[in-house]
Amino acid sequence: MGVLTAYGLRLQRKRWRIRARLKARALEPVADRTAAIRPGMILLFSTLRNERIRLPWFFRYYRGLGIGHFLIVDNDSDDGSREWLADQADVSLWTTSASYKRARFGADWLNALAMRHGHGHWCLTVDVDEFLIYPFCDTRPLPALTDWLDASSIRSFPAMLLDMYPRGPLDARPYREGQDPFEIAEFFDSGNYTYRRNWKMGNLWIQGGPRARVFFRDNPERAPALNKIPLVRWDRSFVYASSTHMLLPRGLNLVFDEWGGEKASGILLHAKFLHTFSAKAAEELERRQHYAASHEYRAYAAGLKDNPDLWCKWSEKYINWRQLEILGLMSKGNWA
Repeated sequence: MGVLTAYGLRLQRKRWRIRARLKARALEPVADRTAAIRPGMILLFSTLRNERIRLPWFFRYYRGLGIGHFLIVDNDSDDGSREWLADQADVSLWTTSASYKRARFGADWLNALAMRHGHGHWCLTVDVDEFLIYPFCDTRPLPALTDWLDASSIRSFPAMLLDMYPRGPLDARPYREGQDPFEIAEFFDSGNYTYRRNWKMGNLWIQGGPRARVFFRDNPERAPALNKIPLVRWDRSFVYASSTHMLLPRGLNLVFDEWGGEKASGILLHAKFLHTFSAKAAEELERRQHYAASHEYRAYAAGLKDNPDLWCKWSEKYINWRQLEILGLMSKGNWA
């Protein structure tokens, strides 16, 4: 990377840090329990809107992994999400009616909170329909992974977003509050992924899966990015540059091995495709608060008219993380 490019990225990082502080002025504290954060706690950051039905399982799952405190931005929910979150003793909650789009799709808000509260902590940034799977997650809690990452001087941990879906129409099996969503969304695409390197930022760009296959089949290069770096040993000088797809400084994005080996990586099981998806897609299309004039949600709206079945003869039923490693979708690297 040239000197001018490096200098430009440093300026960009500085601008985004300033922007995050400014955008954070729109956040109103509902329940600020950050005084309960202790050294060594793993923190989870998320922004959401109208996700009440998902919250009980999301919190059960991540509390079970070992998350110590949740820092949540509620973007003007009216379905009871804010009230439910405010009652949770391990949650610090902020609310805002400001534009999600103008906050760089929530990144500015979460960058500001991470700068203020995440310094020196391992911080996991996920949406409420994303569930982290990592090597040995069935026997080792998340602090075991972060301890190993610290011992290996690794500051960031990648996870590919793996879209999960049911067999049959999305509305055939309604999701119940508190239910494990993967009792319904049991299947995934084991192949059908493209990879390319973003030379400027150093990250690996991944696309494909059922969204490219069904909703973007005529324009797969516009399918959503599946590469994410959700787990970071945070420093107040860091920023997410584009959702959790990439960060600055650039070195945090170098999460793959250029010399033929494999670095440890995980998977984010993505529970987007439940019976709630059609209503959510319609709401987000109307709000137009998403990337590129909401082209992703326009594609969903068009595809959902036919009540599609995302399952195909190449679909694989999810078993465990070892299955995903065998398929080459994640790796334990040299973590034994």
